[in-house]
Amino acid sequence: MGFNIVLMEPEIPMNTGNIGRLSLASGSKLHLVKPFGFELDDKRVKRAGLDYWQHIDLTVYESVDEFFSINKGKDFAFLSSHGVQDYCSIDYQDDLFLIFGKESVGLPKEMVTENASLVYNIPLYSPHIRSLNLANAVAIVVYEGIRSLKE
Repeated sequence: MGFNIVLMEPEIPMNTGNIGRLSLASGSKLHLVKPFGFELDDKRVKRAGLDYWQHIDLTVYESVDEFFSINKGKDFAFLSSHGVQDYCSIDYQDDLFLIFGKESVGLPKEMVTENASLVYNIPLYSPHIRSLNLANAVAIVVYEGIRSLKE
């Protein structure tokens, strides 16, 4: 059991490190799509990922186009605050690609528009917040998927 956690152009090294640790804990693969807002050897990535980083199943892509070319035909779920479907309604399955956008702006608008039927959100119940921390959002979705597959 495991998912593919995809971070499109991550900007914050501590989030990426935490998500790397989460990918290992959940039996998932981590896919990072360049450009990054940091260097992968940044000590903050390593510190957040602790001594687990070398065990992470990691693939790095040079661009969004390369990611989609290599993974053409795979099953995707896109996570965005602009999604109208709840993340609990994702058709979770082994090897599903869970795609998250960068911290500052999320997924590109054209990606959300072109994949509208596959875009999901995590509901927010306060008008005073526009989004969750990326590492928290990934954890919510991944562990809901694990729960769903166990049923």
